[in-house]
Amino acid sequence: MTDPSPAAEGVRQRNLARLLRLVHLEGPLSRATLTETTGLNRSTIADLVAELAGAGLVEERAPDPSRRVGRPSPVVAVAPGVFAVAVNPEVDALTIAAVGLDRTIALRERIELDHLLSPEEAAALIADRIGAWRAGQLRDARIVAVGLAVPGLVRASDGLVRNAPHLHWTDAPVRDLVTGATGLPSVLGNDASLGALAEHLYGAARGIDHVVYLNGGASGIGGGLIVHGMPVAGAGGYAGEFGQNRPGIASEADRRANGGVLEDEVSRSRLLEAVGLTAADEPTLAEALAASADPAVASELARQRGILSTALANAVNVLNPSVVVLGGFLATLAEHDLDGLTAAVGTQAMPANMEGLDIRVASLAEDRLLIGAAEAAFERLLADPGGAAVVVGAPPQTTGLPTRA
Repeated sequence: MTDPSPAAEGVRQRNLARLLRLVHLEGPLSRATLTETTGLNRSTIADLVAELAGAGLVEERAPDPSRRVGRPSPVVAVAPGVFAVAVNPEVDALTIAAVGLDRTIALRERIELDHLLSPEEAAALIADRIGAWRAGQLRDARIVAVGLAVPGLVRASDGLVRNAPHLHWTDAPVRDLVTGATGLPSVLGNDASLGALAEHLYGAARGIDHVVYLNGGASGIGGGLIVHGMPVAGAGGYAGEFGQNRPGIASEADRRANGGVLEDEVSRSRLLEAVGLTAADEPTLAEALAASADPAVASELARQRGILSTALANAVNVLNPSVVVLGGFLATLAEHDLDGLTAAVGTQAMPANMEGLDIRVASLAEDRLLIGAAEAAFERLLADPGGAAVVVGAPPQTTGLPTRA
């Protein structure tokens, strides 16, 4: 028998990718559902599933007895133990997680920092945690890649961090540093753009084709755009920097930073200061704001919400989204009075652009950036499950990277 033609092999690889992506995005699906969804015949589906199972990427389970009608159809699910490592470096902490191909977060650590990490130190810290996990909970895991959600401008072509101003990273080859330190392929993206992707695929904007996403973090405000169901990155990958826009402030009494940009006025650090905290994760800050009876805290919340409403109205006028999603401390600001924030946006936006608009908080909450980073890390495997390497418990390469005290 002759080998299959390159064209036939290409079709097979695309079908393998299609099946793996379906169970990754949708969760466990019966063979019958896969047959109906793809239009492939049952024997082809069985053959493709067997190949993916042989590669350790999916597993078959017995059908649910309560839903059994007629001939039972096995259920195909992502195999446990296939992971990406997702990382979000920030000015006050580095968060790192092991995210399964089924989107479960098996491990998560928030490492509090008392100084700004250099790119080299971040790479070494990531490698250290992966090494510890491989010696423990992830001893038998298959680790695909590392995905980083970086609060700054990331060049799409090569993962170079052009400017992460709050981290003081400029033209930093972070992708190469992390790959060298860990021995794993690495993928970088802007944190807000990856948050937008995660919320679009799995969260508050799932199934919505026109989305504006704004993320509020320790390093400021970033954004992501979904247009016609596709992420919009811009020519260099830098689209969505809402935090760098000049805010419209009606009263000079509400201005805190002379000549400042949006993220100077609508600021997590100002909220922390208002409640007397120096550092906190998102739930802790939200709880502190909700528990405070201090009029100064209420005043700061109202001031920031007013400026945010103008910024959102401008975005609505320019982009005409169906949904605006707010993540991080911006979600905290919104949840204080979501209807009131929507009304404030409506008084400043064009009435036609407000028709059908829904402002929502990020439903993936603290996981949104990690899930987005993992999604980027999984992309090579999802696009070519037959050709993409899956590293199984391999030790990291030793590079002798310097660290900064």
